[in-house]
Amino acid sequence: MFVPFESLPNNARVWVYQSNREFTESESKMIQGKLEIFVNKWQRHGKDLSASYAIKYNQFIVLAVDENVIEVSGCSIDSSVRTIKLIEEEFNLDLMNKLNVAFRIGENINTVFTIDFQNYLKAGKINSETIVFNNMVQSKEEFLLNWEVPIHKSWHSRFLNLIKSKL
Repeated sequence: MFVPFESLPNNARVWVYQSNREFTESESKMIQGKLEIFVNKWQRHGKDLSASYAIKYNQFIVLAVDENVIEVSGCSIDSSVRTIKLIEEEFNLDLMNKLNVAFRIGENINTVFTIDFQNYLKAGKINSETIVFNNMVQSKEEFLLNWEVPIHKSWHSRFLNLIKSKL
C-alpha cells in the first residue's frame, strides 16, 4: 500500500539504489510509474506493506517501508530486488553495483568506480569536504540526516585514511 514518503515515520526502513547515470525525464516518469505499481502491490505473506518510494536527483531510487505496521521479510525484500533488476534491464541502468561511488561537486553528481574515486582523492580533485551519497543508510531519519554528507562523515572516509597511508 503506497503512502507518501514524507508521511513515513523516521524509523521506516530504507534501501537506496544508485544509478550509474542520471535518468532522462521520460525515464524518470516511467520508473516512477513502475515503482508506484510495485509499492501498491508490495506485500509480506499476503499482507500489504505500508511503503513508499522516492526518486532523488533523477539518479537514486529510495524504497521505504514502515515496519511499525508490518515488517518486511526475505521474500518481500527479494521482490523489491527483482523490481529494481527489471528497471535496470529495461532502462539499461546499473543500480546494484556497490563499486560505484557518487559524489557532488556543486550541482553536478558524478558517479565513478571506487578506484577512480581514490584517484580523484589522490589528485586533489575531491577532498574530505566533498559531498558523497551514503547509500548505506537504513532508516528514513538516517536518509534525511546522513545520506548527503562530506566524505569525512561517511564510510567513504576510509579512503582518506588509505590515501594518507600511501603518502
